[in-house]
Amino acid sequence: MKYPGQELENFDNASVWNKYIYSLLKKYLRNNMLEVGAGIGSFTKNYEKKFSEIMITEADQENLSRLKNKFSNNNNISISNSLVKDINKKFDSIIYLNVLEHIENDIDEINSALDKINSNGYLVLLVPAHSKLYGKFDKAIGHYRRYEINFFTKVKFNNSKLIDLCYLDCFGYFLYRANQMIFKKETYPSKIKIFIWDKLFVPLTVLFDFAFRYKFGKNIMCIMQKK
Repeated sequence: MKYPGQELENFDNASVWNKYIYSLLKKYLRNNMLEVGAGIGSFTKNYEKKFSEIMITEADQENLSRLKNKFSNNNNISISNSLVKDINKKFDSIIYLNVLEHIENDIDEINSALDKINSNGYLVLLVPAHSKLYGKFDKAIGHYRRYEINFFTKVKFNNSKLIDLCYLDCFGYFLYRANQMIFKKETYPSKIKIFIWDKLFVPLTVLFDFAFRYKFGKNIMCIMQKK
């Protein structure tokens, strides 16, 4: 399988955003964990030395090679190109960060992940929000959809309960919408735009997400716990 890769390169240095996301979900991560669709390891770098048993998966062969080179000295990390349903073990935490939207049968994927989680373990999902924002960028990088928040409440998933469901990046919503309207011919946001968003607006959105109680934003974070 081959994914377009430019967006991974452009977002690789969004360190403030990655640290923000890690700060929100780290309480749901356990030593025995799986990150699905790790890309080029941009998020993995945040926790690579914090847990004793980590598996990361990636379907794209070029990205898979880069992951193996990047984490070759980490004895606590195993790397695979297997689908979740084909992994013959269970985990205490599984995370999908901007991955689920690339999967056509997303409900089946969520249920497969829940089947691979030990009792009381966590499934962590981060997805792009608002179907009305679906545009050239989403199509170019292989998104099947953007999500409405009620998707996670109206579907009955396997043997799980909803722990947290919220929006993130309120500033990002308006920046993303403005970029769509002004730069109509642009497919990928440039590195300089991502730099400005990450270094200037993400610190602001951290404060405003909290102030607005995570009720609006460009992304949705969903936490499920296995019963």
